[in-house]
Amino acid sequence: MNIAALVLLSIVGFCISLTPLQYKGYKVYRVIPKTFGQLVALRNLESEGLYDFWREVSSLHEGVDVMVPPNLTKYFKNYLENFNLDGQVFIEDVHKLIHKERSNPRAFSPRHDWKRYQTLDELNDWLQSLPALYPGIVETVVGGISYESRKILGVHVSYKSGNKAVFLEGGIHAREWIAPATVTFILNELLTSSDPSVRSVAQSRDWYIFPCINPDGYEYTQIDPDGNRNWGYEWMQGGSNNNSCSDNYAGSAPFSEIESLSLSQYIDSISANLEVYLSFHSYSQLLLIPFGHQGLEVPKNNEELHYIGNKAMNALAKRYGIKYKVGNVPDTIYVASGSSTDWVAANYKIRLVYTFELRDTGKYGFLLPEEQIIPTGQETLDAVVSMIKQIK
Repeated sequence: MNIAALVLLSIVGFCISLTPLQYKGYKVYRVIPKTFGQLVALRNLESEGLYDFWREVSSLHEGVDVMVPPNLTKYFKNYLENFNLDGQVFIEDVHKLIHKERSNPRAFSPRHDWKRYQTLDELNDWLQSLPALYPGIVETVVGGISYESRKILGVHVSYKSGNKAVFLEGGIHAREWIAPATVTFILNELLTSSDPSVRSVAQSRDWYIFPCINPDGYEYTQIDPDGNRNWGYEWMQGGSNNNSCSDNYAGSAPFSEIESLSLSQYIDSISANLEVYLSFHSYSQLLLIPFGHQGLEVPKNNEELHYIGNKAMNALAKRYGIKYKVGNVPDTIYVASGSSTDWVAANYKIRLVYTFELRDTGKYGFLLPEEQIIPTGQETLDAVVSMIKQIK
């Protein structure tokens, strides 16, 4: 099923977008399974498709975040009671948080200043303005095309020839607004920062930066197979769904969606020079290392990835004390096959491949307030600088 059809399904069914008027009375519960029977019960509830699982069911003693609409609250509580599951309200009012996530009216700030979440048009206008501001250093590039014929727009930053390259991608999940905001923050710092460490890292690599690789979805959430399950390595080998109304629907086949297919072709065209590939998501404060599918496969340099990743997360924590957990995907979050990072790690000799799950750990979840955009960008830049310095 194509993305346009899924968007229609999300309007008439329960696949959701973050439209404020639809979320009065919605709450998010955190449920922690303590027995195998409770774990199975939660997985069965997830498979029903009645609720939006913000955090998927993974393992014993790991919290599961579930958004519950008011008309299903009684059924949900009865279900928990039947299996002796303890569900605590983690977000009392989703409707209020949606308004808080976008607290600053657009008319107050026409500039790209990271005090609010940008629309897709604003984001793309800013990207297209950069070559004129940094001639000979920045060029806009098109990494692919969306189902609705939007460009997957990015930039190539190069201070000198002969550099190895870093690839940054964000926004594959439409409602994770902090990801494009963080990627654009990092890009801006690579161009404007006077910090010697940032300047050294910026000039030591070429940078291919795509803040929003799911433009249709991002546009839709601001006024659905899961693109991160649709890539062609170990597709549908755990943590993916063949239900087209599921949040982790993997598509009808590997690269069935034009976004993942066209972007993969662009990545292939520049792969010979790639040294680092970083994907940005939210939420949970994790640094994830391939691979995500069922089984025990890990990258050949798994030990190095843990070492560099842990040092980078120590650097991230120094600024605001925010703690991240580092590990391979199944051990750290849950089985999730068919991701962009797995595909890149399996197909190319790229030294560092990571997925960031950005702030927070669930207080706001996908609805991170705008005042946290800049702090998130700052600490994440610290981590990226640490990574590049370690492999220099």
